[in-house]
Amino acid sequence: MTIVDTTEHAPAVPARREISQRTARRLAIAERVLYGAGGVLAAVGPHTDVLPLHAAAVAAGAGTLAYLWRCSRSASYSLLLSCYRALPLLGLSGCYTAALITPGSPWWELAAPAATAVLSGLAVPMARSLGDIGPAVRDLPQEIALQSEALAAENDPSTESYTEGLRRMWQAARATGDTVLQDIVQPDPLSPAFTAVVMAPAGETIPPGLDARSVAGVFDIPVGEVALAPVEGYGPGRLALAVTPGKTGTDTDGPAADDPDGVRAMWETQVSGPGGCAPGMHLLDYRLTKDRLTLRVQAADDRMIELPRARLARALRVEDPDLVMVETDSLGDGVVTIYREHPLIHIREATREDLTMGADGRIAIGLRHDGRLARMPLYDPELGALTDLLVGAPGSGKSVTLLTLLAAERLSGIVSVVADAQDGMSLPEADGRVFHFGAGRAAMGATLAAVCAVADYREKVSASNGWGSFTLGDPWALLIVTLDEINRVLAADADVHADFREWVTGMISRAQLTGRKLGLGIRFAGQSIHLDDLGDSDKIRSGAKQGTVWLGRVNGSMTRRMATDMTTGAIEVTPIPRYFGAGGRGEIDAAWSGEEAPVGPVTAGCAWMIQGGHPSLTRVFRAMKENRTYPGLIALMESAPLPGLTPEEAEIFRTTYEEVLPYAEVLMKEGAPKPNRRSGPADGEDSGEDYEEERPSRRTARKAPDADAAPVAAAPALADLVLAALADGPLRTRDIRKAVGVGTPEGPAAGSVDNALSKLAEQGLAARTGHGIWALRD
Repeated sequence: MTIVDTTEHAPAVPARREISQRTARRLAIAERVLYGAGGVLAAVGPHTDVLPLHAAAVAAGAGTLAYLWRCSRSASYSLLLSCYRALPLLGLSGCYTAALITPGSPWWELAAPAATAVLSGLAVPMARSLGDIGPAVRDLPQEIALQSEALAAENDPSTESYTEGLRRMWQAARATGDTVLQDIVQPDPLSPAFTAVVMAPAGETIPPGLDARSVAGVFDIPVGEVALAPVEGYGPGRLALAVTPGKTGTDTDGPAADDPDGVRAMWETQVSGPGGCAPGMHLLDYRLTKDRLTLRVQAADDRMIELPRARLARALRVEDPDLVMVETDSLGDGVVTIYREHPLIHIREATREDLTMGADGRIAIGLRHDGRLARMPLYDPELGALTDLLVGAPGSGKSVTLLTLLAAERLSGIVSVVADAQDGMSLPEADGRVFHFGAGRAAMGATLAAVCAVADYREKVSASNGWGSFTLGDPWALLIVTLDEINRVLAADADVHADFREWVTGMISRAQLTGRKLGLGIRFAGQSIHLDDLGDSDKIRSGAKQGTVWLGRVNGSMTRRMATDMTTGAIEVTPIPRYFGAGGRGEIDAAWSGEEAPVGPVTAGCAWMIQGGHPSLTRVFRAMKENRTYPGLIALMESAPLPGLTPEEAEIFRTTYEEVLPYAEVLMKEGAPKPNRRSGPADGEDSGEDYEEERPSRRTARKAPDADAAPVAAAPALADLVLAALADGPLRTRDIRKAVGVGTPEGPAAGSVDNALSKLAEQGLAARTGHGIWALRD
């Protein structure tokens, strides 16, 4: 793009066509006949069934409007003449279209076309605009032409000199500030090239932001055609300017031959050059459309890809850093996309097709910033069940995301087990629409205990059949546990007893250890999740890298911590603002002007979706709230049958949950009961009444249960049974199992008994006295 000297090339005004009066009168007669026929057609045609006639009448009006719109883009006076000539056709077409739309035959359907035809016949706009057939007719086009010519001459920039035009463009630009353009010299009157001096106000310096790119923007030319240098002998208040249009664009062999938009020159100057924000990041190709600029970038051979979003936005003069999106392969290639408007402001609702799991185990949870579907795996055919983390502040869209995932699980035949630590207030739509819904913190612990009992059952069956992995639907369905508001249980300041927190943490570790091979997935959700609180933080971290981390709007420090833990570091994960556009210059402009900053739409549902260490900005599908619920998501849930466990699993789950829930309530408030050591009187003394001597509990002094420990939830009643069986003397493991009811319909699993024995040994209540032989410890 170059500056063109317009002083000698002013646009020519179309000449007025003149015809004789005799020809004009004949043309007027023919024109009136056509208008009369058109009026009859507009009155009768809508009441016929001739579809081609209807289409032609409507198309004539639409075509006329399109032609007038094209004329409106021109600054010449032809728009007035075109409107004058088009009135009859628009009027008749409008009458015809209105009659088609209106049912029946009201009186105006006949009167309106007739009136339009009569008025058009009196005006004869075509004949009068071309010739002289009367004083009134003769003056109208001439007056239109004279007024339009005067208006065009007043606004035509060609009436000012070339140097005046340059000064006007300089003063109108915001980037030039209070500086002025002086001493303009045009060496060749036939060339737009010029030199000038940029002057700052007296006592001030040239603004730091006034560089070659800013000057190129003022005159709409490539950056390479602008040269700036200090004026020798003067201070920083003057700057020499040389503009040479065609210097980089006319030579077909030059560097700008494939850079008509100046993008490559801008990238080399501001980004990849020695003084740029990302040296060594070379631009391979770019694509410029009406709504975005997409750049393909490759790092130099001796560098890793590094594209910092904030610094890129600053270097490329993007006012809102949220309009800059970066995708990389964490090695040497990347794509930078710059948008005119934030691409995730408008988003649609989810469909059944979006939320139905494919053969690869993935669903579409929303959209990515570039318009592609944001896919999230519910299951991996190679890895098995997955671990997901969802973190977001109130209002970030976390609940909608969880409900969308629950709808997808039901549509895909996955068993959903939900525990809401906020007494069911966080996910009320899920109650009654999933296999199990536990409301409250105690219910969360009991739910985890029941899930671990099902895992014990699956593990026992798998071991007996020699299965080393899980197959979807053979023989069990995939089960995903959703623990919402888990920070209300695991946070250090949570209002629960330390024993309860330790108990829940142990079951989480248990589920993390074997869940992948047993078809047991787990999903954590909360306002803030610290990985150290989730049992074995290394396992959580590695599991989440195989699954998905949904990082919504949270505080900046948490964003940095999660980005460090979960990403490769090649992409800068920045905090998500509450409103779209809040990261731009709106607040600065408002602070300068003293006005209120405009508030954009809320960013609810926007999140960094981190998969395999690679983050991408996404937004979950829209859900409309009515009467404090989401009827659209409820309808999606209820459009498919409710998946469930096998009868054996369902009974194990139900029984364990009902047995453990009262214990969980007590444990949450009071902690674990101190274990008692039974003893009796000395030999030869009267037994009298049995008595119990309290023994200090070692539970609170221990760390979280190890990975092989059974869920402690199932242990309280079972431990008492084991102690009672050992009270009569040492027993073998198989005899202990038989004594506590293993193998009976309501008895515990054999693995649970083994884990309970290990637990009692840790507490110092039982000891192994031989191979497979257990006894009470003195």
